[in-house]
Amino acid sequence: MKLSYVLMTAVMAVAAAVAPAAGAQELKIGYVNSDRVLREAAPAKAAQAKLETEVRKREKELGDMDARLKAAADKLEKDVPTLSESERNRRQRELVDQDREIQRKKREFQEDINQRKNEELGQVVERANRVIKQIFETEKYDLILQEAVFAGPRADITDKVIKALNAQGGK
Repeated sequence: MKLSYVLMTAVMAVAAAVAPAAGAQELKIGYVNSDRVLREAAPAKAAQAKLETEVRKREKELGDMDARLKAAADKLEKDVPTLSESERNRRQRELVDQDREIQRKKREFQEDINQRKNEELGQVVERANRVIKQIFETEKYDLILQEAVFAGPRADITDKVIKALNAQGGK
């Protein structure tokens, strides 16, 4: 008798838990491919172009410095037979100092590039997140994911996000 009472209580508990779920609406879930947004959206492309312009200018400056260092090294190599030992040592030290300076500037340049990239892409991500939130609210989504192992085409709202970002333009 105790067993049937426990079994009947368990069945009633399961029925009570399942009843609300049976009447509930289907979840509306969306997925956004963030990598694709950062590759294809106009603001992301504009940020990338801006970064490339900044990079090209500084790369040219560093390339010019490298060329001057190489020319000075070539000249030293050519002049070595006619130089005194003290003059040769002085010029070698200058070359080493110039090389250190160039290496320091290259490291700074790389750090600056990384910082600028983070700033520019951070702004794009921020705008994309606002667009995603707007789509979430207006289309009554229950959940929007940005990372998924698999997502079907019905759940993929990446195109909507890209179109909305492109429509915003430079805002």
